[in-house]
Amino acid sequence: MKMNSILMLLPLFALSCSDNDEIQNPGTGIPTEVVAPAITTTAELSVALSTDKALYSPGETVSFHADGTLPAGAKVRYRQGSEVVAEEPLSGADWTWKAPAADFTGYLVDVYTTSGTAETIYGTIAVDVSSSWSRFPRYGFVATYNADKTADKIASEMAFLNRCHINGIQFYDWHDKHHQPYGGEEYKDIANRQVLSGVVRNYISAQHAYGMKSMFYNLCYGALEDAQQDGVSDKWFMYKDAAHATIDNLPLSDSWKSDIFLLDPGNKDWQSYLEGKNDAVYANYDFDGFHIDQVGSRGTVYDYYGSQLNLPLGFASFINAMKEHNPDKHLVMNAVSRFGQEQIAGTGNMDFLYNEMWGSEDKFSDLEKVLRENSAFSAGKLNTVFAAYMNYNRSSAGGNFNTPGVLLTDAVMFALGGAHLELGDHMLCHEYFPNDNLKMTAGLQQALVTYYDFLTAYQNLLRDGGQPAAAQVYSGNPEVLINAWPPRLQSVATYARSFENRQVVSLLNFRQANSLSWRDLDGTMPEPQAVANLPMRIKAQGVKKVWTATPDALGGAPQELRFTEHDGYIDITLPMLKYWTMIVIEK
Repeated sequence: MKMNSILMLLPLFALSCSDNDEIQNPGTGIPTEVVAPAITTTAELSVALSTDKALYSPGETVSFHADGTLPAGAKVRYRQGSEVVAEEPLSGADWTWKAPAADFTGYLVDVYTTSGTAETIYGTIAVDVSSSWSRFPRYGFVATYNADKTADKIASEMAFLNRCHINGIQFYDWHDKHHQPYGGEEYKDIANRQVLSGVVRNYISAQHAYGMKSMFYNLCYGALEDAQQDGVSDKWFMYKDAAHATIDNLPLSDSWKSDIFLLDPGNKDWQSYLEGKNDAVYANYDFDGFHIDQVGSRGTVYDYYGSQLNLPLGFASFINAMKEHNPDKHLVMNAVSRFGQEQIAGTGNMDFLYNEMWGSEDKFSDLEKVLRENSAFSAGKLNTVFAAYMNYNRSSAGGNFNTPGVLLTDAVMFALGGAHLELGDHMLCHEYFPNDNLKMTAGLQQALVTYYDFLTAYQNLLRDGGQPAAAQVYSGNPEVLINAWPPRLQSVATYARSFENRQVVSLLNFRQANSLSWRDLDGTMPEPQAVANLPMRIKAQGVKKVWTATPDALGGAPQELRFTEHDGYIDITLPMLKYWTMIVIEK
């Protein structure tokens, strides 16, 4: 046997384990003696760090601010993966750093002190150096534009989203009419809520200052009851019958402006009409693009002339028309319960893929299935954002989000390589985005900051290539069972992904989980019990380094571990597992 030191760093890529779901029982002879990390690392997270933007171009200056008392001897360190790319003494609360030249790269920045071989971490933050938001989308939203949205309120909301590195914002229900979205300086939205154009512009301005993209929301095929008075032809609509007697529609509350009547998204005249209306939007607002919505399968529907419609092909036609008309604008389209996803992705005109998930895909395993499908549909080029509404059954009653349910779902989504549309001018619990009945506790809000730091700092391991790979992982604690993906109750699931010179293994803790559904509908998911100093054996050869990190401890900062290698395996002691811990094995 040979003894090596291995740096356990925050996970850099999301790993996917094998399709084999058999329980991996404790390996024979795994040493149970606790092997301490090579460097003793503790955290006193008393310094809140912030940056001036959500993402940066290569070579751009990053401005940092530290809120809190800096200890004597404090230093700041910048790491990409296991490599320290720079570090320097820290003498004040404000400083700058020139982002490296490498594009599409995540970094972890921490403020720390040393004492002998021990380190104390006081604050951490991620930095995304990417010339485009579409490579690593972290999508948020806004949904209210009335007089309550003062400049100070907007600034506060956007500052929090910037702290979470949200790099794009969907403007939900900002418009006047679906078929005529620009409504002047003040108007009512579909729910007869006040919309002030000045508020919309203030949001866009605040977002652009942080480097975020601002995307206006609209259906690809929606019109209100007065659409024909505004020049929409009855020959463009979608009908429930071949004799064009009944237009397909979405019935809405009588207190709202109108029901929504659906058009054929592939109709060229409708596309041309909406292109003109979108030109008015772009002329009056500095939006960066169009977030295109749909409502899922409509069953058998027809055009005016009695031909059955293929809506997914219509979606693709619509997307291509919008891109051709405004080639410099960004496009994202919702695939409701995966409806039309292959055709949407196949256009080659999406910035990333966006899936609104419902009861037909409510299992944690469905998240991985969608990510696998989306990778195939886009030839591995596009990442995925999930619109997935937590604690849904509580969304009408009010109260707080259930922190364990939210964190376990985010842990799984992020470990698998996805992102979660959940943060905006409030946290999302319902498909009607203005619904803000559920609130974040202070604890959940702080935890999400760390989770989004983790997602961003280690994006190159989580969301940037690699191949799903079998990982043979064994527990030396008979009370901690480990199984390969998909997850099982009362066990720890592994998800592994391999790269040229490394393997990344995520451990996801379902030991106390009461469901294998990501939705946590009633907000009853229990908090998992943390496991400390877990002896583990992992099949791996030619190992040079091993890193581990978790968003659940040390502000997501890395720890260095020792390991022993023998007979094609390594033995390690994992310092901590609560919701999610990642292990990176360098070869």
